[in-house]
Parts: sequence; structure tokens; C-alpha cells
Amino acid sequence: MANNAPQGRALKTYTKKESAMYYVGLAGQNVFYNIIGTALTYYLQFTILIPAFTVSVIMAIARVWDAVNDPMMGTIVDKTRTKWGKCRPYLLFVPFPIMIITILCFTNFGFYDPAASATSMHNILIVAYAAFTYILWGMTYTVGDIPLWGITALMTEKDDDRNKLLSFARIWASVGAGITLLTINSVALKLGSTFAVNGRTPAQGERLGFITAAVIFSVVGFILYQMAGIFVRERVPASKETRTMKQNFALMWQNKPFRQILLSGVLGSPKSTIALAAMSLVSYYYASKDPLLAMLYILLLGGALFIGQFLSMGLAPMLVKKYEKKSLYNWSNLIGAIPYGGLFLVYMIAPNHDLTTVACLIICAVLFFGSGFSMGITNALQSLMIADAVDYEEYCSGIRPDGVFFSGQTFIAKITAAIATVINGIAYSVVGFSDAKVQEVNDYIAAGGIPRLNPEYQPFMTVLFFIVSVPPIIGCILSVLPTIKYALSDKEHKRILDELNERRHAAEN
Repeated sequence: MANNAPQGRALKTYTKKESAMYYVGLAGQNVFYNIIGTALTYYLQFTILIPAFTVSVIMAIARVWDAVNDPMMGTIVDKTRTKWGKCRPYLLFVPFPIMIITILCFTNFGFYDPAASATSMHNILIVAYAAFTYILWGMTYTVGDIPLWGITALMTEKDDDRNKLLSFARIWASVGAGITLLTINSVALKLGSTFAVNGRTPAQGERLGFITAAVIFSVVGFILYQMAGIFVRERVPASKETRTMKQNFALMWQNKPFRQILLSGVLGSPKSTIALAAMSLVSYYYASKDPLLAMLYILLLGGALFIGQFLSMGLAPMLVKKYEKKSLYNWSNLIGAIPYGGLFLVYMIAPNHDLTTVACLIICAVLFFGSGFSMGITNALQSLMIADAVDYEEYCSGIRPDGVFFSGQTFIAKITAAIATVINGIAYSVVGFSDAKVQEVNDYIAAGGIPRLNPEYQPFMTVLFFIVSVPPIIGCILSVLPTIKYALSDKEHKRILDELNERRHAAEN
């Protein structure tokens, strides 16, 4: 693919140091995201015993509100003009508040009391504090998230360099996410078992373990996230014209390629249930809340998923040079349904539903690898196709809506998380794996029991496997419906980008 250089002038692009620091910052941001996405959801439902459906409602309302905020924040970013640029100021000043609010999400008023009424003052305070801090966290996170992705379109004028930046950005985002997802709950459980001394119950120790883990991971996330704001520079000039929020909403919907990607992401929401239920599956089915066993199984199964994801995202820049983005996106979604279906099938046909044998673990690891490989390609292509849609809009209207269109990426992430959270909450509620029953299972484990071996708890174990497999199958199939006839071919995008670079450099001369 050409670098789209106008005759007689070199295109501006980022340095190796800038791209490296951008990746580090993105990894740090995803540490924060997975502290909340992985540990907080588990902590609220399975540690301090807030009912499953209540947790899902809190998360869904907060994420829908955040999603609505995304285009608003995108509009603000696109109107920003400072000596640091359009996106960079937010990256300089947002990481510290996110660190503080992330920690506050875990510091509440104690435990929800399943024996008391949901309208008791104590339980109301527990739920209200969880809702307030989570909504505050989401709004603060959005202030940094949109500029962090939007700045990628401003760091380089070279199409190849941008594709490489966005593909490797997804890899490094997954590194931060993966390390956090693979370790934080195990670290919290291990700290909890250490703290469960000197008169503290196992539940009290576990709560303190999660608070301590949140502090440790938040500090690490802050240090890494801050690197992007300090070292990254903007090189593509912002368009002079800006638009109102109402105009931007219209702009987003009228841009057909962007609209198709947006709808595809929303319809693929059920795929996100695997991320929300993975830790619960490992903790209750595989490890019976043993921190060392949890770490072992997470490294095996979660590690397989992330290796598949990293590998496919690393291959994405090469694949888009050989194949049409639309074809790669659609086929990776459709083929991705196969390993999810295989996982539930293996669970259902295994003797006594036992997937802890060596043979079953190998099969499950291969299936998780396959799902991760599919996930990695679709995630990388989503970012690339949104960036293409920004170019398309600049070509058509003269407006370069980096902030608004990349707010669409975060909009997709939050709406999908909201829908997936509701699916999880409904599934847990249907089988009764909530509040008092969670406490009962926790007490059973504390007394030395193994839930997967107890027929009474078999429905709870089955629903965990159902959540991580069946909804993702549906999401994989639905997500291709809007993009079967994707409106922007790679050939047309290359022509558009060549002309845009000619326009920009003609304006400079």
C-alpha cells in the first residue's frame, strides 16, 4: 500500500519513541478499565453480595449514560484548540483523577445484607455508593478515552503508519487488559486470605484484599497512562471548522461506513459476556476461590485467549495489505462463533460436566485461543475502519471529526458492556445465583467444599459456561449483518486519502 505522499513533500509521522510511549499509555489505560470491568463486577456481586440483577442494572445504566456522553465528549475534543493540540491536553491531566476514583469504587460501607430488606438504609447506602462511584468513574474515564484513541489519526499522515499504529495499539491495550484480567482477582484473593486473620472473617479479608489490589493496580495504571500525554505529539492539523453536538450526531449517522461499523458493534454486544463472566467461571467452577488455582487456570485459559488475540492483532497490518478489510471483518466474526459453540458442547457432553481433566483443559485452551484470535482481528479492524470513516468524512464535508468518530468506538464498547451486563444479570437471576445463594456457596467453599462436585450447585456452574459461550455465538452472527455490504472499499479509501494529502499540502504552500 502506498504512503500517499504528495509530490515533493515528505509526509509527517510519529517517531519510534512516541509510538512506544503511546502504547505504554494505552496499556495503562486498559489496566484501569479492567480493574473496573473485571474486579469491580466480581467484587460487588460475589464479595460484598449485592444481588446480581442489581449489579447488572447499576452497570447497564452507568454504561448507557457513559455511551451518551461519548459523542458529547467527542464534540468537546473536536472544538479544543490549545498549544498542546486537540487531544493531548486531556491525556496530560486525566490519569490522576481516574486513579483516585478507581480506588474509591472499592471503598464502600461494608457488605450488602441478604437477610435484610433491599430498602433498608444500610443496603440502600451500599447500592447507592456503588452506583455513584461507578457512574463518576465512567464519566471521568470518557474524558481520557476519546482523546487517547482520537490522537492516533493526528499522529501521522501516512496510511501504512496509521494502520500499524492502530493495530499495535490494540495489542498493547490487550497487554494492559490481559495482565490485569489474568492477575487482579487472584492477587486480591491471595491478599484476602492473608488478611483473614486476627479476628477477620474470610469475607472481610477478601474485601480488604480487593481494596488493596485496586490501590496497587491503580498506581501502576496511572504511571503508565501518563506516558502518552507526556511524550505523544499531534502532526495532522485540525480542521478549522467545528460543529455543534446536534450537527455531530447527524454527521455520525449520515456517514454510512461509520454507521455500519457502529451498528455492527452494538449487535455484537453479546460477545462481551465472556469478559464479564470469565473470572466468576474460574473462581467458582475451576478453582473454588483458591487464589493459586485461580491464577493457574486463568493463565492457562485466559492466557490462551490473549495469545490468540495478540497473534491476530499482530498479523492485522499484514492481512489488510492482502485482503479487503470488509471480508476480514465479516469472516473473522462468523468463524469466531465456532470455538464458542465448541466450548459449551464440550461442557455438556463431558462426563459429570467435568472439564478439569488434562484432555478437557487442552481442548478448552484451544477453543479459547480460537475465540481470542477472532476477537483480535475484529477489534483491530474496527479501529482501522473507523479511522477510514474519518478520512471519508473529511473528504466529503471538509470536517475531520476524529474525536466524535472515535467516541463511536467507546460508545460501542460501553453499549456492548451494558447489554452484556444485563444478559449476565438475567442469567444469574434465572438460576438463583445471587446474594443469599452466593453467600451460601461462599460459605460452602470456606468449609472446604467444591461447588462443581455438588449436584445442588450444578445449575450455577452450567450458567457460567452458558454465559461465556452461547451469547457470544449470537453476537458473532448478528455483528456481520450491517457490514455484509460495507460502503467503503479499500481501493476507494486509498483514492480518498491520496486526494486529502494533496489538499492539505496545497493549503500549506
